Amino acid sequence: MNASQALPEPWLRGTITEVGAVPRAVLHALELANEDLKKWCSSLTEAEFNARPHGLPSVAFQLRHIARSVDRLLTYAEGNALSAEQLTALKTESESVPPAQSVFDELPSSLTRGAQRIRALAKSDLEQTRFVGKKALPTTLGGLLVHVADHTQRHVGQAITTAKILLAERR
Repeated sequence: MNASQALPEPWLRGTITEVGAVPRAVLHALELANEDLKKWCSSLTEAEFNARPHGLPSVAFQLRHIARSVDRLLTYAEGNALSAEQLTALKTESESVPPAQSVFDELPSSLTRGAQRIRALAKSDLEQTRFVGKKALPTTLGGLLVHVADHTQRHVGQAITTAKILLAERR
């Protein structure tokens, strides 16, 4: 598919209309994240995937962080505390990363599970109080859902910037 045939971004495709505006925007953000990361990061070599050009976090870290933070944020959105397993995963995010394919497998499965969880929350009152972290910082269900989209896109941008630097350094 050439550029003139490319699909518009997910939020402009008229999809997921059965879901309210806020959860729909979050679902579209996750869809866009998956598409953009495949486009910009899938051609990286194993060494590039784990490289830290100019001291930046690696693409591997960014993808792993996206996958795991979506899970953690949605746990809070569901009104729950993080499990021991989630806390352990948080502590190991920046440690040496398994092969790129393993990380690329973790990301879409995490985004798919996240989308299912967002759909389950979609009809809930977005003004419900929620708490985040050990300090139980107050927010709302809607605030958490918006943050899932915001946080994901922030790290997608960082991963893509790092990938572009690495791709430019090939020349």
